[in-house]
Amino acid sequence: MNGEIVFDYRETGDFVKGYELEALETQVLAAHEILHRYEGPGREYLGWLDWPLHCSRDDVEKILRVAGQIRERAEVFVVIGIGGSYLGARSALDLLGHSFYNNLPRERRGGPQIYFAGCNLSSRYLTQLWEIIGQKELVINVVSKSGATLEPALAFRFFRTMLEKRYGKRGTRERIIATTGEKGALRNLARQEGYETFPVPGDIGGRYSVLTAVGLLPVAVAGIDIAGIMAGARRGCRLYSEERSANNPAYRYAMLRQILYRKGKVIELLASYEPSFLFFTEWWKQLFGESEGKDQKGIFPAGVNFTTDLHSMGQFIQDGYRNLFVTTLWLEKPALDREIPVLTEDMDGLNFLAGKTMHYINGKACAGTIMAHSAGGVPNLKITIPEMTPRFYGQLVYFFEKACAVSGYLLGVNPFDQPGVEAYKKNMFDLLRPPQK
Repeated sequence: MNGEIVFDYRETGDFVKGYELEALETQVLAAHEILHRYEGPGREYLGWLDWPLHCSRDDVEKILRVAGQIRERAEVFVVIGIGGSYLGARSALDLLGHSFYNNLPRERRGGPQIYFAGCNLSSRYLTQLWEIIGQKELVINVVSKSGATLEPALAFRFFRTMLEKRYGKRGTRERIIATTGEKGALRNLARQEGYETFPVPGDIGGRYSVLTAVGLLPVAVAGIDIAGIMAGARRGCRLYSEERSANNPAYRYAMLRQILYRKGKVIELLASYEPSFLFFTEWWKQLFGESEGKDQKGIFPAGVNFTTDLHSMGQFIQDGYRNLFVTTLWLEKPALDREIPVLTEDMDGLNFLAGKTMHYINGKACAGTIMAHSAGGVPNLKITIPEMTPRFYGQLVYFFEKACAVSGYLLGVNPFDQPGVEAYKKNMFDLLRPPQK
């Protein structure tokens, strides 16, 4: 593997002093200790910490075997899940697959079209998804640790009913894969009906589960190298296990976030210059939002896609309220690139760019934007990925998981629970249930 993921904080300017980093070092060492001794808050959900090292070859081979069967028989593969049950998989498909995967002819895809359901309560979305599926050969993967989360549970009801009407009970059994916990309604149903199953480890929370079968099965169905993803995650697991932040970019990122937060920078914008990062940003938002937004504390995670959003949010970022900082994801080498053609009449005055590539220009846009925002009082952090391969994807996922855990401990919260999520669920079910007589 050539190169490494690089974290750069030189554009934080005067916002961060060297002595502030030194002052936090003791807290980072303490966070590292309780994390790796499995002694901190949320220690019952630390299975992700060494998962890349413990995930067995047999686990990967089973995923590949089932994915191969799906690729052979299905025309459409639907993943039913919400939050961590789908965001990781969707991010990998976008970053590592074709931008227009579902529109490719079958011979180019090599597998089924892949769609997602159970990630909202929209009847329009569900109805129009059925229209797209039509009479195509269908396999579904329902992903839920309990099987009782409302959005995927309702979507699964619809799809299961549709499958049973079309194929009968026996045929349906062969077209449903359940990725679920060891206990719960979905596990019980899977045993009763004889569905193929994959585990959601009990000690890994949903937002940390992308490197398990939760994320890996849909990615393998798309023909993406999941062994490469896990190799990258193992690389990250080793790289980001260093105790001292000077040798650990994941810890240094966590420290910078907390220093800026304590100075009133309460919003973090994750910026990228490739549209394919959209759902990675959504995954990142859940990871940090659910992990840190507790006890009236936390950095609000938001995302922007540049240069597109420079024409909508750029004005606010440059001149608006100074309560934010930007972390840029920069891809050093794109999967594809194109040269700018020369025009005889030079009607737009851009012939001076002829022969340059789109990525070269994108790079100058990135550099210019960081310079402008930094000069305008917006601290900038930057994470450079050499290229978007399965290995670097797995390493990047682990980078953020490790950074999030330590950042949460520095903030003084449990980064592995989500008690606030239950509040809206309780109110919703109270409103849905008929009043007791």
